Amino acid sequence: MEKLFKLSENGTNVRTETIAGVTTFLTMSYIIFVQPAILSNPFGSNMDFGSVFMATCIAAAIATFVMAFLANYPIALAPGMGQNVYFSFIVCGVMGFMWQEALGAVFIAGAIFLLLTFFKFRERVIDAIPQGLKLSIAGGIGLLIAMVGLQYAGLIVDDPAVLVRLGDPTTPWATLSIVGLVIIGVLMSRKIKGAILIGMILTAIIGLVMKGGVHPDSGSDTLVQFTGLVSAPPSMSPTLFKMDLGSFFSFSEKFWPLWEVVFIFFFIDLFDTIGTLLGVGHASGLLTKEGKLPRVGKALISDAVGTVAGAAMGTSTVTSYIESSTGVAEGGRTGLANVVTGILFVLAIFFMPLVSMVGGGYNIIADPEGIPVFKYPVIAAPLIIVGSLMMKGLKEVAWDDPAMAIAAFITVIIMPLTFSIATGISFGFIAYALIKLLSGKAHEVHWIIYLLAVVFILRYAFIPV
Repeated sequence: MEKLFKLSENGTNVRTETIAGVTTFLTMSYIIFVQPAILSNPFGSNMDFGSVFMATCIAAAIATFVMAFLANYPIALAPGMGQNVYFSFIVCGVMGFMWQEALGAVFIAGAIFLLLTFFKFRERVIDAIPQGLKLSIAGGIGLLIAMVGLQYAGLIVDDPAVLVRLGDPTTPWATLSIVGLVIIGVLMSRKIKGAILIGMILTAIIGLVMKGGVHPDSGSDTLVQFTGLVSAPPSMSPTLFKMDLGSFFSFSEKFWPLWEVVFIFFFIDLFDTIGTLLGVGHASGLLTKEGKLPRVGKALISDAVGTVAGAAMGTSTVTSYIESSTGVAEGGRTGLANVVTGILFVLAIFFMPLVSMVGGGYNIIADPEGIPVFKYPVIAAPLIIVGSLMMKGLKEVAWDDPAMAIAAFITVIIMPLTFSIATGISFGFIAYALIKLLSGKAHEVHWIIYLLAVVFILRYAFIPV
């Protein structure tokens, strides 16, 4: 252990790293509940729940192990929130691509990540982008994720006159979602490790006795169905190596829209990963005095490998998790903590029934007109909570700078209103570049920002929305 992870040099030991690894897993393990639910949603990518569950656990373990042994950092990885919403509801749901094509886009983006990492491209782009815009991207993604959670809870519903309005908070599924939100909030306020996971489990237990849902298989009217705790791992065959790469080189009508999706996957993960690495690196004291993260290239390789492996198995973009900061807070300083976290992800594949009960298996609730309505009351609260956690960086935005304030606000507000992360990013960059340029402060903006702004303008001018 000492030779592999340099424990003494980093002021830690096996016990501390083990506790840190378990803590990180508890705080990020909600993804093994949420990811299959999002990607199996019938209004999104409609993928096989069990296969996505397996791909999520194994891809997270692979990437986390690579980070452990290659970069020796206590930063775990898994399919990213935000990217999964974009994958399921935008690429497959709104744009109409098959999930096999979406996996192909993730695979190609991951391969490009891996290639460009060797040329330090990602570090150069991140260095050029103002901190305020980086923080606003995270905040916008947080609002988008929270919007999905509120929809899952039935607390926000569509309205033809004003687009959205408050749903009925007295419905069983809305009530259960609110209860879950309060439970998780209290646990987090009391600084209970694994608050999100514990809250989801407690919410599911309450849902076992709450009536209101009609399940397609059993016909039971409770919101949550008990299906057991442990079982053999489900098959990965429904999604394993099912990615479609041919459409990206066929020069059909899908050619340019698919490559646009690749660019967006690349762009989203570009900011998400670097921001997380710097954030956790700062919390763990790993950053140098110049604010640089040693071995950052090796750390970036980890998420690229995870993304490629995840796409091959059947899940969306893998990225570094900010929840790793909880393990760092417990004293984690080396890759040994990641080894523990990775092992727990592997063991999770034997708990498919529990995952299906808590985070999967949509409830079909008939509205007054008899129309089926899909709700996910158990995972609604975690989505709202995760969204709120992503907002805290906005306090560091330079709101006294008009260009930054306007660009940051546009970035944040556009994402949930258009249900598009990429649209928020592009509008924010365009606004920042134009305001600085036309106000005589062009020299304050890096040329890469101007280049990206031009690319985004051309995209909206020539590629249909």
